[in-house]
Order: sequence, then structure tokens, then C-alpha cells
Amino acid sequence: MAADGSTIAWLLCATALVMLMTPGVGFFYGGLVRKKNFISMVALSFIALALVMIQWVVIGYTLAFGGDIGGVIGNLEFLGLSNVPAESDAALPPLLFMMFQLTFAAVTLAIVTSGMAERIKLSAFLLFSLLWVSLVYSPVAHWIWGGGWLADLGFLDFAGGAVVHISAGFAALALALVIGKRAGFGEYSMDPHNIPMTLLGAALLWFGWFGFNGGSALAANGLAVNAIVVTNISAASGALAWLFISWARGMPSSIGMVSGAIAGLGAITPAAGYVTPLSGIVIGGIAGILCYRAMLWRIQRKMDESLDAWAVHGVGGLWGTVAVGIFAVSTVNGASGLIEGNADLFFTQVFGAVVVMIFAFAVTYILGWGVNRIIGLRVSETEEYVGLDLSQHGERAY
Repeated sequence: MAADGSTIAWLLCATALVMLMTPGVGFFYGGLVRKKNFISMVALSFIALALVMIQWVVIGYTLAFGGDIGGVIGNLEFLGLSNVPAESDAALPPLLFMMFQLTFAAVTLAIVTSGMAERIKLSAFLLFSLLWVSLVYSPVAHWIWGGGWLADLGFLDFAGGAVVHISAGFAALALALVIGKRAGFGEYSMDPHNIPMTLLGAALLWFGWFGFNGGSALAANGLAVNAIVVTNISAASGALAWLFISWARGMPSSIGMVSGAIAGLGAITPAAGYVTPLSGIVIGGIAGILCYRAMLWRIQRKMDESLDAWAVHGVGGLWGTVAVGIFAVSTVNGASGLIEGNADLFFTQVFGAVVVMIFAFAVTYILGWGVNRIIGLRVSETEEYVGLDLSQHGERAY
């Protein structure tokens, strides 16, 4: 099959859209922290992007998409991008597919920074990140997208509900538990310092998600169109669901509204290529409610994963992955779920989601513990008091 110009053009655009999501995460998180840590949070996302670019080229891509070894990991045939040409007889050039997947790995690592906000030592972040992308993200990507064992079971994840959102959300929770609470957490206010910046970050994420989900069709076709339509619908449904349920408890928070949108986006990600627009409304609405309840549970337990990657991405991705087994219809992309009487896909989705959840949480906890023992995860008490902008970067945001 000759290279298809429309597919190449669309995937180039989608790659750029997804790349924009990584600084989008930085601005989203940056507005939620105190002003003395704003530069730090944005910088962590940019560093994640740069670090993954090198790691993915050298070893990450081949671990995820190299020839299968026992269904668990890829071999080293693509080490340093050897045997990954820019042109081939395939409809999609392998080098473009590599770059598209690189942006997914980068934004996933950026989401994980939620669990270390306002207290991570930069050197520890660099070491942890290299280990995490190699030992958590790449294996999970191989299991599901690289011809691994979960793919063989029939597990479906269109654009990363498990690979990206379950992995990142539960990794953030594990890391927050290892690194410990911020100094003064629960004793005095740590309110967001710049809500408009968070809203801007959410807008960049929503915009970039069209490439995230639409590009995962890997073609400029009707499946990409369906993915973009249900993505937009689910985001809107999640935003409204969170807005109204939080309004019933008090004020209709703008942060809550965009958090609901992100929850809807995370939940529709695994399902975007398998469900109808009406199902997108249901999936997004339920995601907004579930993720809001998860956030309240986290607050009640006084857990300092306060940028809520776990509640929004982890729980949203978990629900969306299971939702594939409920709402998938054969008229969209050939897969049938419970709504069409197929229970097998539902149980496969539940099993796969739970496996990825446990793996991401457990391995992240071990990696965080190990890095903490070797070089220490946290900055000193004085550095944390001063703020990471000054203590880690020597800069002020304002």
C-alpha cells in the first residue's frame, strides 16, 4: 500500500495537537499551585516533553512497539530508531507513527507530575521520569498497542484510556503517597493562585484532544470524524455534570467545570473509536459525577494528590475503559459490548483496566521508593518554604 497523503497530513497535524497538550498540562497545573511554585509546575511539563523525546528515540519506542517478547515488552529492533524509516510502502510512515506516539508518552508523564507538586527535587524528577517511562509506560503501551498479551485477549483502548490515563492517574497517587504531604497541608490555605491560567490550560487540553483521539484512527477517515465528535460531546457532558453536581453543594466553580471536561475527555479516550455520539453524552456525564466523587473522597482522606490526576485521569480513564465494554457498537468500528449483548468484551475490559491500575500503582510506588532511598525525592524544608521557583530554578513568576 502506497503512502497516503491525506493520512500523512492529518497525522502531522494530530501530532502537533497532542504535543500542545503537554504545556497545556503545565498551565493547568501551574494555575492550581501557589505562585511560588508556578514556574516549577510549568517547567516540569516542558522537561517531561524534552526528556521523553530523547528517551523515546533511544529506547522507549522499541520497548513499546518493537517485536514482541513473550507478550510483555518489545525487542530492540528499533533501538535508536534503527529500521524506522521516514518513507515506506505503508499508508502511514513508521517515523511519523513514532513521533505521534512520542507525544502520548510525553503528556502521560506530564500528568504524573500532579503527584509531586510543590515538593519534588528536580534531579529526582529526572531520574524517576526516565525509569517510569521505560518501566511503566512502555510496557503497558506494548501490552495494548504493540501486540502484547492484553491485545491478544481482545482488550480495546482506542487512544489511551488505560495506557495514558489509568497509568498516569494511579501513578500520581502512588507517588504522592511515597513523597508525602506538602509542609503545612491541611493546616493552612493552599488555594490556586491563578485560576485563569488553569482555564487556559484546560482549553489547550480540550483543543489538543482532537488530535489525541482523532489522530488515533491513524487515517483521515470517518472513524477519525466519529472520534472527534464523541470527544467533544463527552467533554461538554462531563463539564456540565461536574458543574451542576458541585453547584448543588455550593458555588458552581469554574475549576470544577473544566475538571469535569477533562474527566469527560479522559473517559471517552478509550471509547472514541467504538461508540456513538449519544453514548458519548452518557460516558462523559457519568465521568463528571464519578470523578467529582473521587475528588471528595481524596479530600476526606486528607491525601495530598491535590491536583487530582488520580481523581480526574485515573478514575475517568478507568470508567471509560470499562465503558467500552458496555457501549461499543459494531456499526462504529466492529466491536460489540453489553449494549449489543456481548458480555465477553465487558469482562475483558474490566480485567485489563484492573491489571493496568495495579501494575502502574505498584511499580510507580517501588520506583518512587527506590529513587527516594538513592537521592531523595523531596526538596529540603527550607527550599519548600521558599518555593520551587526560586530554590530549583532561581526564577520568579511574578
